Parts: sequence; structure tokens; C-alpha cells
Amino acid sequence: MEKGYNFFAMVNRMKMIDRWALMQNTSKENIAEHSHCVAVVAHALALIGNKEFGRNYDENRAAVLALYHDTTEVITGDMPTPVKYYNDEIKNVYKDIEHIAGERLLSMLPEDYKADYTPFFEQSESDKALWKLVKAADKISALIKCIEETRMGNREFEIALKAQEKKIEEINLPEVEFFCKNFLPAYYLTLDEHTK
Repeated sequence: MEKGYNFFAMVNRMKMIDRWALMQNTSKENIAEHSHCVAVVAHALALIGNKEFGRNYDENRAAVLALYHDTTEVITGDMPTPVKYYNDEIKNVYKDIEHIAGERLLSMLPEDYKADYTPFFEQSESDKALWKLVKAADKISALIKCIEETRMGNREFEIALKAQEKKIEEINLPEVEFFCKNFLPAYYLTLDEHTK
């Protein structure tokens, strides 16, 4: 067999990396599932910004940035939040590791494609506003996971739920406030409540 390029096969392995590794989960979540949720929410935040607040976001690009936002974790694994953010030294070292992992993934592409994928691993100034939305969507996705777990009676996520709610309240984006007011309450409902 001829030697090919490994990039997409590695991206496909996102489904192998579980999140919330230090927590007992009623339902496991991998980074592929998480990235899908973040992409859906980032796309929604961009549309909300455009429709409600006169922004000029590229909602499709926001979704694609979100799809790739945790891809380096196929190399680094998902470091638990209490470890990753324990102090600035660990946080900075982890950022360096993520950067190296991003370069390694980009090296798995044909030369002609690298420039197209580099913005997913190295945030450019032109995408700054969209990355802000992706970061907010990432936090909303974590909150959704906490809501799901506590709804299933998993006390392991009670403190995480309160912490995530606080993080969301601290985000200073009207798009996030609009999403939380109009769409987030539905995540607290059962299937029967959704469909009645």
C-alpha cells in the first residue's frame, strides 16, 4: 500500500478520547461528541449575534473552528480541568504541548492543505471574534454535560454544575445571554416535556 497522509485518520480518533476522566459519569462523553456540541452552539451564537445584535459573524466558520478546537487532544489526551488550570506554570506548559501537538497534526497533511488547516490550530487575529464564540460555546457545552448528569441524579456533577453556571454568567457576550435565556432551559427538561 502506498504511503498516505494520517491527518483525517487521527482526527477520527477524537471519539477515542473521553472527557471528564476524574468524574463518575452516567454517560461517557468523548471529544468528538463534545466538539459536535460546541460546533452546534458556536454556530447558534454566531447566528444570534447576526440576527439579534447586528454582528457580521461567519457562522459556518465558527462551526468549523469549533469542530477542530480540541483536536490536539488526540495526541495530548484530555487533561482534567483541576490539573490543567492548577497554576499558571502548568497551564503554560500545557499550551506549549498543545502547540506542538497542533504542529504534529498539520505535518500529517499534504503541503498544499496545511495553510487551510493551520487556523484551526493557531488562532489568527482575523478569527479572534469567532474564537471568542467558540470559547463561550465550549463552556456552554460543559454546562450542558453537567445539566445532563445532574438530571440523571449524578451528584458527582453538582459542584461542577454550579461552577459552570458561574462561568457562563461571567461571559460578557449578549449572544451567550440570549442563548441561555431562550435555549438553555430546554436542556433541563425530559424527553416527554420536550415533545408534549
